Amino acid sequence: MVASHTWDHPHLTTLTKDQINTEMSLVEQALERILGVKPAFMRPPYGEYNDLVRQVAAQRGQKLVTWDFDSGDSVGKTAAQSNAAYDALAKKHPKTVLALNHEVYKTTAYTVVPHAIKTLQKAGYKLVTVAECMGMQPYQSVGKPQTGSWTC
Repeated sequence: MVASHTWDHPHLTTLTKDQINTEMSLVEQALERILGVKPAFMRPPYGEYNDLVRQVAAQRGQKLVTWDFDSGDSVGKTAAQSNAAYDALAKKHPKTVLALNHEVYKTTAYTVVPHAIKTLQKAGYKLVTVAECMGMQPYQSVGKPQTGSWTC
């Protein structure tokens, strides 16, 4: 599942309605053209949102989603520290977990995520997409991806 996240990763709460729309429109256009999907969910950068951000997202047919657990990879935690955070989370065992990871980091993609999956499944969690968890469709529309000739 792919969700929207803005084009330039700004602090959305500092922007005007038009600027928020532009940020969301640019990334949506790229996702539609490259993957053929229009996301139904949007995770605001830094987890920051206000009523205006929520309103713009709703007008665009998107539901805002934030996390309740941060692996810490974006603030410099090592893979070992992130793994330890997942171990502690599994021991605490909250009812649900919506984790924040940044798979653009190799250590997260190849070390932390596999550890998290194994640890959470061993603790009895069922891993699902946000859409499945919320009982919603992941995309507003699904079309055909474009050719590789289109660029952002």
